[in-house]
Amino acid sequence: MNKIYIYGASGHGLVVADIAKACGYDDIIFIDDGDNPYQTLEDIKTNINIPIAFGIGDNQIRAKLFDKVAKSGFKIVSLIHKSATVSSSATIGLGTVVMPNAVVNAKSKIGQGVILNTSCIVEHENIIEDFVHISPNAALAGGVKVGEFTHVGIGSSIIQGINVGKNCMIGGGSMVIRDIGSGRKAVGVPAVDICEVGGVNCRLYTPILRLAI
Repeated sequence: MNKIYIYGASGHGLVVADIAKACGYDDIIFIDDGDNPYQTLEDIKTNINIPIAFGIGDNQIRAKLFDKVAKSGFKIVSLIHKSATVSSSATIGLGTVVMPNAVVNAKSKIGQGVILNTSCIVEHENIIEDFVHISPNAALAGGVKVGEFTHVGIGSSIIQGINVGKNCMIGGGSMVIRDIGSGRKAVGVPAVDICEVGGVNCRLYTPILRLAI
């Protein structure tokens, strides 16, 4: 049988498992480090011939597990749903998952461990660095760069030529029309830099700004 391990048995892992089935894997085996009945990476270390994909939504945790799996000698694979559109001139890094109806257009470069979620659009000549999550229905125009560990929220959009730094958070439904520095949270239409990701002010500030363009 065509087997694959999915590292992570949460809801996101279930979605990744469906994509693996669509990619032709007929024996899906979950592994997980939590308090649950699933095997751990340590338990399967003798089955190094079976590839591994990642079902972890958190960017930082996914990066740590990617490194752990790579050092263990397992083969890390990418999964691209058959309904996704990926240009022949685009590149997709190891451990990336491209979900149903996602689009990756010409000469875009997608890093390792990236999530391109359902129906997102990554236009031509984008650079999406490692361990980024582009949420469902997000749209990135041409020539956008997104730094590693950044999360682009559901239904948000980024206009052409914008640079979004590392470890940023773009709020759902936001429209980014100017560059965002690393480690910042931006929300609203147009998106406004409101705080440092993880900072006290960020935890206290929850409303999404709606400003006139």
